[in-house]
Amino acid sequence: MARTVSIGRQDFERMITEDCFYVDKTNFIREWWENKDDVTLITRPRRFGKTLTMNMVERFFSVKYAGKGEVFENLNIWRDEKFQKLQETIPVINLTFAGIKCNNYEEALVQIKQVIADLYLSHFGLRNSGILQEPEAEYFDGVTRNLPEINFAISLRKLCVFLQSYFHEKVIILLDEFDTPLQAAYIHGYWNELISFVRELFEATFKINPYLDRAILTGITRVSKESLFSGLNNLKVISMISDKYTDSFGFTQEEVSAALKEFELEDKEKEVKFWYDGFTIGNRTDIYNPWSITNFLDKKVFQSYWANTSNNDLVGELIQGGSDELKIMMEQLMEGGTVRVGISDHIDFSLLKTDSPVENEASVWNLLFASGYLTIANRSAHNEYDLRITNEEVREMFQSMIHRWFSPIRKYNEFLKALLGNDVGLMNRFMNDVALKTFSSFDSGNKPSEEAEPERFYHGFVLGLMVDLADRYTVTSNRESGYGRYDVMLKPKKKDLPAIILEFKVHDPEDEEDLEETVVSALKQIIEKNYNASLIDEGFLKETIRAYGFAFEGKKVKIDGGDLQKVNSIIKATEKKKVAGKITAKKKLSAKRRGAARKN
Repeated sequence: MARTVSIGRQDFERMITEDCFYVDKTNFIREWWENKDDVTLITRPRRFGKTLTMNMVERFFSVKYAGKGEVFENLNIWRDEKFQKLQETIPVINLTFAGIKCNNYEEALVQIKQVIADLYLSHFGLRNSGILQEPEAEYFDGVTRNLPEINFAISLRKLCVFLQSYFHEKVIILLDEFDTPLQAAYIHGYWNELISFVRELFEATFKINPYLDRAILTGITRVSKESLFSGLNNLKVISMISDKYTDSFGFTQEEVSAALKEFELEDKEKEVKFWYDGFTIGNRTDIYNPWSITNFLDKKVFQSYWANTSNNDLVGELIQGGSDELKIMMEQLMEGGTVRVGISDHIDFSLLKTDSPVENEASVWNLLFASGYLTIANRSAHNEYDLRITNEEVREMFQSMIHRWFSPIRKYNEFLKALLGNDVGLMNRFMNDVALKTFSSFDSGNKPSEEAEPERFYHGFVLGLMVDLADRYTVTSNRESGYGRYDVMLKPKKKDLPAIILEFKVHDPEDEEDLEETVVSALKQIIEKNYNASLIDEGFLKETIRAYGFAFEGKKVKIDGGDLQKVNSIIKATEKKKVAGKITAKKKLSAKRRGAARKN
C-alpha cells in the first residue's frame, strides 16, 4: 500500500513515524560528516528539500534527542555502526531566515533579531543551569528581550559558548535559507545596509568562533565573497555545478521511477519526465524537483507546482528591465533553443543592474541557473555552458509570468487579432490605450527616460506576442536580414499565414514634423534595407509579407502599414505630400517677400 503524501511537511521525525512518503536521503549525513569541512554552503533551487534535510541533520546529531535514535533504524545511515554511536551526541543550533522578506532594513533587522531571540528562548534551560556568569546571564536576558543595546552580531557565537560549556562539546550550526533576506534587501533597495550587519554576524559566527565544530548554510544563491564572505577562508561552497552531494537534494530518476511504481503510476513516467525532469547538478543529470513530484503523486494531475510557489519578483524585474540581447536570448530559450553563457558558483548582486550589459547579463543568467529556471544542456570549455529552460513546468511558468506583466491589458488578444487581420485602426486604438496606461510601469532600468519607455515596452511586448503565437509563428528580434537588423519578425510556421515585419521608432522632432512622418520613416527603413530578404530566401512570396511601422512620442503611438504594395503607396503618398508642402511653403515665402518689397 502506498504511503501517505504529506505536502509541505518539514518535520523529519513525523515524516518517518507517521509513514509519510519519504525518499531516504540520510546518506547525506555520512557524506557531509566524513568530508570534514568546517563551514559548508549548499545552494539549491527552492523547494529542493533543503529545509527537511537540515531538520534531518539536527534530529540525527542533536543531544536533545538522546536515547531516541529508533527513528533512523530502517534508514540507510543506520547500517553504519560508527554513526549509530555518533548519533545524538552533539549540541546543535538550527535556525532559518526563510520568513524574512521585508520591505525595509529596520523591519528586516528586527525580524533577524527575533529569530535569534526565539533561538535563545528554545535553550532557556541554559539560563538557569548555573554555568553562566552574571555578565553572560545579563547578555542572555538582553537577547531574549530583544534589547537594542545588545550586540546581536555576536549572539550566535555566544550561544555556542553557553552550549559548549554545558555539554562539553563543540556546536553544529545549521542556517537554512540564509539568502532570503538578502534577496528581499536587493529588491527593495536596502542591500548595503543589511549586508553590513549580516557580514558582521557571519564573521563572528563562522570565522572567529572556536566553539564551532562545523556548520551548514543553505540557500538558493551564493552571494559573492567580496560582499558577504570576505575573510571566511574556511567556507566550502557546493553549488549546482559542484560534484559533491549531487543526489542528496532532489529526486533521481531511479527514485522517481520507484515512487511512480509505489503509487501505481508507472504508465505516466514519460509525461512525468517531460514535465518535471531536467535539473542537472554537478555530474548528475535527470534530477527532479521533490515538490513537483510529491504534488503530482498526491493530485495525479500534470500542472505547474514548483514554478508557481513564489511570486518570482526578482526574475520578472530582471527580464523586463534587461538589455536587448538578454531579451533576444530569452526568446531563443522560449522557442526551445539554448544560450551559451559563463557560469560561476556565486551571484554578485551589485552587477545585476550595472550599466555594463556584459556584467549584467552574466549575473542574470547565473541567477536563473542557480534558481533552477535554466539547466545545463551541454558543457563547453572555459566554464561556459549551453543552458536551456529546465522543463515544461518552468516553460509554463515563464508563459504565465509574461501574461501577468500584461494583466492590465484586458484587450491583449484583440491586438493579436487586429495584427493578424491587418486592422490598423484597431491596432492604433489598442496601442494608444496601452501606452497611456502602462508604458511607465515597464521602465525598470537604472536611468529611466521618456525616450526609453517605448523601447522597454516593446521588448516586453515581444515576449507577450511569443506566448500566444508560439504555435503559429517563430518570433525573432534584432536579427540581420538584407542590409541591416529588423526590430521584430513574425515568421509563420505554415505558409498560409502572413509573414510580418515590425519596425519601431521614437519621434525625432529635428527630423520629422509629426508621428505620421516617423511611421513612414520606419516603413522606408524596412523597404530600403530589404528586411524581407531572409523571408524571400526561405520561399515566402512578397505578396504574403506585411510590414508595420510603430512611431512613439511620449505616450502617443501611431501605426501604419500592411502588405508591401500598400507600404510603398504610403511612402509615395507621404513623399508627394512633403514635396507639395515644400512647394506651398516656397510660394508663401515668395508672396511674403513680394509683399514686403511693395511696401518698401
